[in-house]
Amino acid sequence: MSALELVRLALSRLRTARVRAALTMLGVIIGVASVVALVSVGKGTTSQITSRLNSLGTNLLTVNATGRNGTATTLTLDDAKAIAQIDTVAAVAPEVETQAVVAVGRTTTTTSVIGTSAQYAQVRAYDVWQGTFLTDTSLEQSSRVVVLGATVADDLGLDASAVGTTVTIGGLPFEVIGILQPKGGSGFQDPDNEVLVPIATIQKYFVGSSQVRTIGVSVGNASDIEATRNAITELLRVRHGITATASDDFSIFDQAQLLDTAASISGTLTLLLAGIASISLLVGGIGIMNIMLVSVRERTREIGIRKAVGARARDILSQFLIEALTLSLLGGLVGNAIGLVASSLIGRIAGWGFIFDPTTIALATVFSLIVGVVFGVWPARQAARLDPIAALRYE
Repeated sequence: MSALELVRLALSRLRTARVRAALTMLGVIIGVASVVALVSVGKGTTSQITSRLNSLGTNLLTVNATGRNGTATTLTLDDAKAIAQIDTVAAVAPEVETQAVVAVGRTTTTTSVIGTSAQYAQVRAYDVWQGTFLTDTSLEQSSRVVVLGATVADDLGLDASAVGTTVTIGGLPFEVIGILQPKGGSGFQDPDNEVLVPIATIQKYFVGSSQVRTIGVSVGNASDIEATRNAITELLRVRHGITATASDDFSIFDQAQLLDTAASISGTLTLLLAGIASISLLVGGIGIMNIMLVSVRERTREIGIRKAVGARARDILSQFLIEALTLSLLGGLVGNAIGLVASSLIGRIAGWGFIFDPTTIALATVFSLIVGVVFGVWPARQAARLDPIAALRYE
């Protein structure tokens, strides 16, 4: 018999026992749907993390103080000015951060207050929605001016007309000079949930220290990131008087390294989720093998008749193997459809949108076929090995 005839025969057999076929395929459907949905979750998470890291800045290096000899921080504004002199550096923004209550009338919100410089917008890739950003003049005069993040402005009920009005930060009045464009984020370290003030202002009124905790560095060219990192390391070791055998009192984080680390972690998570989902697919394969063994027993006389009229062992083998493959393929196709719908819903709820990956669909389908072959071979071989005389006598 041709392959097409075998497929038609398999579909005919499945139609005569629709409920049993549907229940048999259910395990494969659940397995494939789980693989597609969970892999999509992993890829969506990777996409969201990558997008969030990219929104932190362009060609970004972050210099953090780690402390030494009991000192909380060893970075200073002079360190930031020295780093700015490196040829490959495009912009530098020292940062001091604290938490404070921001209020307009009786409306309040607790948020991050970041003292920084006029180059912070360039380093951290922010755009101004209304008004202006911090200026060199406001920095030199330690002015009490503030730029609001999009989330803070929304929490306080402020719109474009808020520019020029007054808000209080920790009880002190500040003039609103700008509102930032939203980057999109939520939860811990939401990039929109912050307010920006001149660094000298926050040092004077809030932290009482001339030192800084972080220095953001934007490198002019991506190819110069490693060279710039080495130059900053050498510069700060000299400025801080660190001997050749002593460890650094600062750390430098490369945005590319963070992206690679995030991608690696997300990839491992995706594989783990896919592995867990594959267990359901294997269980579905066991269900196929079980029902095919039952089918062989029920159709023993049919097999005997076919052999008696000239059917070869390989014809019987092909017939039962095609039936197993048909069950697994139909289950895989239905599982793909359900998995895509689940992926779309999860993406919509999580906020990263629908991520369609044809590779995942193809692999899930191929895996379902492999399950059909692996778990269908034994029942098919059992059918092919039946003795025609014994089969004809079977009741």
